Amino acid sequence: MKKLLKVLGGFLALAIIVAIGLVVFINLSWDKDFEAPYPEITISMDSASIARGKYLAFGPAHCATCHVPNDMVVAVDQGAIIPLSGGWELPIPPATLRAPNITPDKETGIGKYSDQEIARALRHMVSPTGKMLFPLMPFQNMSDEDVASVIAFLRSQEPVHNPVPRSDYTFLGKALLTFGILMPQGPNGTPPKSIKPEASIEYGSYIANSVANCNGCHTERDLKTGEFTGPQLAGGMVMPPDVFTQGFSFVTPNLTPHQTGIIKDWTEEVFIQRFKAGRIVPTSPMPWGTFAQMNEVELRALYRYLNSLDPVDNRIEKVIYEPGEEI
Repeated sequence: MKKLLKVLGGFLALAIIVAIGLVVFINLSWDKDFEAPYPEITISMDSASIARGKYLAFGPAHCATCHVPNDMVVAVDQGAIIPLSGGWELPIPPATLRAPNITPDKETGIGKYSDQEIARALRHMVSPTGKMLFPLMPFQNMSDEDVASVIAFLRSQEPVHNPVPRSDYTFLGKALLTFGILMPQGPNGTPPKSIKPEASIEYGSYIANSVANCNGCHTERDLKTGEFTGPQLAGGMVMPPDVFTQGFSFVTPNLTPHQTGIIKDWTEEVFIQRFKAGRIVPTSPMPWGTFAQMNEVELRALYRYLNSLDPVDNRIEKVIYEPGEEI
């Protein structure tokens, strides 16, 4: 028995040493530098390009939902146009995320960075300093023309001096970075040079997947790793409570044209009217305020794209859960 206890004690000591070594290794290794190409994109500061960038930022790309202080989110939701000075904060399992200042302030914003460095951040999720940007808004396949327009608009803003601390990664987030589970992702294929805004399935797919990030929320995924675990746009992602949802939890609805989908009985006109109505549920995590600014061409395109998807049987029994209610 003494020999067995001695062996078990040795294994326990070894396990403790390995665990301590692993913790030390992760804390020393997680903050990696990444390489990514600089997109060959030419920025034009003409009024049309700036206007398109502003429309994207305060509309379908909903940059303004996050890149403002927390206390200004409601104002933006109600149509306010303010400089995107950052400060929005969201705690999720891998990190407490903070949206940076993206006004052209040279000390605390993007004023010190080149157009190509900003374009690389949008396309490859690699910051100008070589660090990974958390992939909340995947613009990897946004067209060259739209990327240039967004950068032109960002340059046109009033500079705001607003230092925003870097996002804080939890031990889980650091482990995911250390072992390459969480890492920057580049474009899937070659992004288009430009795309014609028209009420087509192709353009609707572009808006849904390369601009508005519908897939990011309306597909079931693991919030610890970000991995997609369910059929595309079939809903089921559990969105835990945060400061904006006031304790409520949400499960995203199925957007495919199946009988279990939320838009199964919606006509194109009803779809447009719902988006134009903006926020109805005050605590919904959906960026209704900015999406309400989308024009009819893009809303029609989005409707037609969603109705072109393969129907997926995924009944979401309940979308909103009261604070403390088990999902």
